[in-house]
Amino acid sequence: MIDWKSRFESGLTYEQFAATVRKNHELWRGVYHLATIPPQIIDRVNAMRNRRHLLILVEDWCGDAANLVPPIARLAELTARLDVRLLGRDANPDIMDAHLTKVSRSIPVVAVLDEQFVERSWWGPRPRELQQWVLDVGLAMPSPERYHHIRAWYARDRARTTLDELVSLLEQRSPTSVAS
Repeated sequence: MIDWKSRFESGLTYEQFAATVRKNHELWRGVYHLATIPPQIIDRVNAMRNRRHLLILVEDWCGDAANLVPPIARLAELTARLDVRLLGRDANPDIMDAHLTKVSRSIPVVAVLDEQFVERSWWGPRPRELQQWVLDVGLAMPSPERYHHIRAWYARDRARTTLDELVSLLEQRSPTSVAS
């Protein structure tokens, strides 16, 4: 059984994590600085009754994480209801194995914990629409072409889909998951 509270407390803040990033440093930094959170997303989070803790599994080499985690961190900074900590996927195989995408150790994974640090749901590793494209079309492409399409999708979307899916999950009262 995972001790979510101690794991959360051992996690890094986004700022601490960003200071350790070695791979994709410019991408992580750029996405964070360009992240703009729609006011309606902030309002939805601030309207929630209870605080939520988001424990995110990441690795700095992951392009999906570099495009998705900075806006989530920015959202947490702008609201009073979210607290975010990051853990390395490879250093936490028990958490990762409890949140597989089919059989894949895909990241990022966002574990949603309530005020008592009980896991209520989780999200990851990509927005549903993009994940469906990857599974239906993208995996048949050569990696460089697939990654080009994924990067273009993220640039167009500007994390709007991710934030909407995550906030919708946070607004639910019963435990669920949105695994792509």
